[in-house]
Amino acid sequence: MPYDVVVVGAGSAGATLAARLSEAPGTRVLLLEAGPVQEHEIPPEVHDGTVLRAAAPGHPATWSYPVRLSPERDHVIARGRVLGGSSAINGGVFVRARPEDHDGWAALGNEEWAYDRVLPVMRALEADLDLGPGPVHGGDGPVPVRRDGSADVATAAFREAALGLGYPDEPDKNAPGPPGVGPLPLNVVGGVRYSSARCYLQPARDRSNLEIRGGTVVRRVLIERGRAVGVEVSTAGEYRRIEAGEVVLAAGAVASPQLLMLSGLGPPEKLAAHDIPVITPLPGVGREFTDHPQLTLPWRRRSDDRTAPRLAPFLGALHLASPGGPDRGDLEIMLGLRPIGRDLTGELPLLVGLNSPDSRGRLSLRGADPATSPLIDYRYLETAKDRAAMRAGLRVAATLLRTRPFAEVAESPADTWDLSDDGVLDRWITTHLGTAIHLSGTARMGPEDDHGAVTDQYGRVRGTDGLRLADTSILPTAPSRGTAATAVLIGEMVARFMRRGR
Repeated sequence: MPYDVVVVGAGSAGATLAARLSEAPGTRVLLLEAGPVQEHEIPPEVHDGTVLRAAAPGHPATWSYPVRLSPERDHVIARGRVLGGSSAINGGVFVRARPEDHDGWAALGNEEWAYDRVLPVMRALEADLDLGPGPVHGGDGPVPVRRDGSADVATAAFREAALGLGYPDEPDKNAPGPPGVGPLPLNVVGGVRYSSARCYLQPARDRSNLEIRGGTVVRRVLIERGRAVGVEVSTAGEYRRIEAGEVVLAAGAVASPQLLMLSGLGPPEKLAAHDIPVITPLPGVGREFTDHPQLTLPWRRRSDDRTAPRLAPFLGALHLASPGGPDRGDLEIMLGLRPIGRDLTGELPLLVGLNSPDSRGRLSLRGADPATSPLIDYRYLETAKDRAAMRAGLRVAATLLRTRPFAEVAESPADTWDLSDDGVLDRWITTHLGTAIHLSGTARMGPEDDHGAVTDQYGRVRGTDGLRLADTSILPTAPSRGTAATAVLIGEMVARFMRRGR
């Protein structure tokens, strides 16, 4: 008997979507995950919200993708390959997209995503342990949200330094208002990372109409006479066909567009290059994604005191506008309290991100084998505006490190930099460029007359019935803050659309 819905990918959006769909007892849901789904198979650092060891490329809980950030800078990014996806390995920052992001997406013909329309869903998915229920926040949703910004000496000094430089206080980064310095909303509580698997799937696992299957790689969507009828999968090296009334790709902004192209949905010339028959020409697949270029300034604590062991890796951040940048803020400076990956040098990261870049990346196939990583070309900092904004962020970050409050508790090589020389900063940026891995828009949504759109605002793929996307690939642009909370929101929204028959 075929399933009603097959959800591909048990990550931030996919786990949320499958759990919500299975709340209807008559809907038979199969959730497929390439990584492990049984508790005894999952590394302990996946649950430990105080470390980032599982976020390192090469870790068994990740996919590792080689990428090109710029012509001078190759890199490797890690995405979650475990129940909960990247929400199980990330830093636990659960910050919403800004109202301006949502209203900008709505203005492009995606009215369902306007801030006023999504706010009730944002409230319903969270339990804000600090602010409680109210017009902006929820009190009894599945995702606990906490702020621990004052619990660490360095984070408190960072905030004091930013206020001393004239930046405003921003006590609630999940509420409308001007950008500033303040505590980060976290889905890390008591040292535990509350991934979408913990929040949504754990309470749902005993439902008879929900099946969660791990170790299963989806190779392509099966399409017959213009309709998705299931998926072809590989389990322990054996191929099989799984039939379903509807297929939802929630494999993330890398794997979902890759699966579309492997299934014959994408730019015809790109598919032909790999002898993939074109079922539906969709020129927008992989054509213009956005992400946040990021730099890492190292710093160390001056004393031997260590952060309280049950705190998250990131507690506070400064958001600000670059010269000429948008009022909502296009720069993010985030103080890290834990090494990223398995770094044992003792250096900690101060992250500088450009969160509203002009640059647009390209994602395409390297080959017709699903095991072959796609070609991911970020094209970061191609415009003079982006380069100027990145320099501005770097200057502010280095200045923060030099202030009296922060210098009393921390030190950094950036203390000695000459910040007046654009050429010196540009050369440093070129050799140290990284990414926040907030990849979005690889198969973006849009109205019927938008020929670059891959889905409509409900996640339905153009030209193929019974097929949807539900992850950050559908966002027209990356949010001007992180993507973790928005990915969960996408799962919630698409579940609501499906239940409404949209």
